[in-house]
Amino acid sequence: MREVDIFNVLGPIMIGPSSSHTAGAVRLGNIAAKIYGESVKKVDFYLHGSFAKTYKGHGTDIALVAGILGMETDDLRLPQALELAKEQGLVFAFHEADLGLVHPNTVRMVIQGEAPKVSVIGSSLGGGTIEIIKINDTEVSLRGDYPTLIIEYLDQPGIISRISASIASAGVNIAAMKVSRIRKMATMVLELDAKINGEVFQELASDPSFLHVADIGAVEEEDAL
Repeated sequence: MREVDIFNVLGPIMIGPSSSHTAGAVRLGNIAAKIYGESVKKVDFYLHGSFAKTYKGHGTDIALVAGILGMETDDLRLPQALELAKEQGLVFAFHEADLGLVHPNTVRMVIQGEAPKVSVIGSSLGGGTIEIIKINDTEVSLRGDYPTLIIEYLDQPGIISRISASIASAGVNIAAMKVSRIRKMATMVLELDAKINGEVFQELASDPSFLHVADIGAVEEEDAL
């Protein structure tokens, strides 16, 4: 059972009119960009339900783009996100879509850049709480409450134990692990009790067995010299 933080009830410190339509949207864009892991050149946002009906009035469009740019919910530049994105050459578009039986505040983000295209579907659940429910064709459950690694690999014996050993070598415990498989492709969402060091991350990222390793706040930042 997850602990309930007071900010899940009151909502986060934020710029914008709505924790669901603004703060949650910022977090969705932010995590989607981290899942992609490379410089984002183009994003198509497919808005579902309430997001589709009110995204301009509630600033959801601005918030999603701000998140893609790496802004947090309290960033004072957030109202200028669309203009800043255009200045940086980011191409973006918004589309209304029916994403099926999902939360009303749901968006599918199709992200393109130098890396292969990635599709991320996520929902804003209220109070700034979000959940990523699908990455490409793989169903996941990611809320960003813990330092998290997302690892994609061709399913084969011994992979999970190798990943676990690498994390253990950093002196970090695994809080939760979910592995989803589609045909021969596996996606692991690995929530950690603490951050790992950069060496362990590079060890995983450089392993040819892993097709993609994404860092969602799981790697310690090195102190500036």
